Amino acid sequence: MSYAIRPINTGFIQVDTGIHITAGRNVGVKTLIPSTTWLIEGGKELILVDTGMAPTASADWHHPGSYQPEGMDIGSQLKQNHIAPEDVKKVIFTHLHWDHCYNMKIFTQAEFIVHQKELNFALNPIPPYYKSYESPVLGLEPPFAGVDFKVIQDEYEVAPGIVVFPTPGHSPGHQSVEVQTATGNYVIAGDAVFAEENLKSDPKGHLPYIPIGRFVNYLEMWESIGKIMHRTKRILPGHDSRVFQKEIYS
Repeated sequence: MSYAIRPINTGFIQVDTGIHITAGRNVGVKTLIPSTTWLIEGGKELILVDTGMAPTASADWHHPGSYQPEGMDIGSQLKQNHIAPEDVKKVIFTHLHWDHCYNMKIFTQAEFIVHQKELNFALNPIPPYYKSYESPVLGLEPPFAGVDFKVIQDEYEVAPGIVVFPTPGHSPGHQSVEVQTATGNYVIAGDAVFAEENLKSDPKGHLPYIPIGRFVNYLEMWESIGKIMHRTKRILPGHDSRVFQKEIYS
């Protein structure tokens, strides 16, 4: 089975490059990064990886300067491609941070797939991560409240040619998605790889790749980048505007 992967930008998040994207490099440099979801087409069912970010008011609360232009929420984006939310039969969540799971409840016919460790942590995060998961402790209702999930723990075949595999570090139960296409396999990395810069080496620093700046576990984060790079050279980072240079990856 060969699939096509369509990147969809659901808005823009303002971050500090050196704090979030490339740990310790270019600290203080502000940049707007896309909040990307991925539609996997070509199989028996439409499959979505993540559902995108919150509307502007909430996004700006999370990261001042962030915004979602009108019509860029995932439902509107799919409608532009003549796809109704109920046409999507599976949604794979790389993780459950606020910018990856908003509007998930519009997918009324979908199976929601998440890692066990991610769901456990999302439901009971430590205080520094209350905002990331919009914890009820803050008087909020997280996007995933009351949702029934298909909970997985290890590598899992979602469909022939589509495999989810654990890539923890950015969050406790983060996972990435390997997709078979006609030109080879791609990995939708989620936030295990923020941008292309994370895949570049630094010989002077003895680094085969550049770590991301936002993580709960440094060792797991480090090993997950290596695991992804070992699987394929076709890597789709989670927050890199350059992925939109192509409409379809196939």
